[in-house]
Amino acid sequence: MTFGSVLLLMFSAILVENFIFSKFYGCCPFLGVSEHPDTALGMGMAVTFVMTVSGAATWAVYHFFLAPLHLEYLKTVAFILVIAALVQFIEMFLHRFVPALYSALGIYLPLITTNCAVLSSALLIVQKEYNFVEAVCFGFSAALGFTLAIVIFAGLRSRMTMADPPRAFKGFPLTLIAAGLLAMAFSCFSGVQF
Repeated sequence: MTFGSVLLLMFSAILVENFIFSKFYGCCPFLGVSEHPDTALGMGMAVTFVMTVSGAATWAVYHFFLAPLHLEYLKTVAFILVIAALVQFIEMFLHRFVPALYSALGIYLPLITTNCAVLSSALLIVQKEYNFVEAVCFGFSAALGFTLAIVIFAGLRSRMTMADPPRAFKGFPLTLIAAGLLAMAFSCFSGVQF
């Protein structure tokens, strides 16, 4: 493993295989929390912390506990428990120290536990057989890609409030069209091969 290969892994996770625009993981918070850029950034930071730490924790759980005991079939349950514990920690921290962000995230904060982006990150780390450093870098980079997507989309949605679309496109239809156009813009990275 070289520094260049880690950078390529990170570039790929952020842009080429973006969890929202390429794999369509994590669309619930993407559409639900992306009305204001500051709330989207807060959600992205929470997801970044959870995905980075859960990448390291689930790698350790899998390689030091599940694999030696031949309990690989329990990886999904074990990973959900690790992620749930991390989300509970973040929820208590935000409730105590950043109550404005805690109330702005609302129901979406506990939903990080079942966010398919977080769980799929942990499962992809095991599936692609990353070592510990690659696992942490992949979790962090995939979360940065998620944060990038949700913050860009929140900025786009805040600008759309000034538009006067036809009545049939007002609200959620215009949001979905904008998300599709943004996904098309990110698809220009899909041809990049490493």
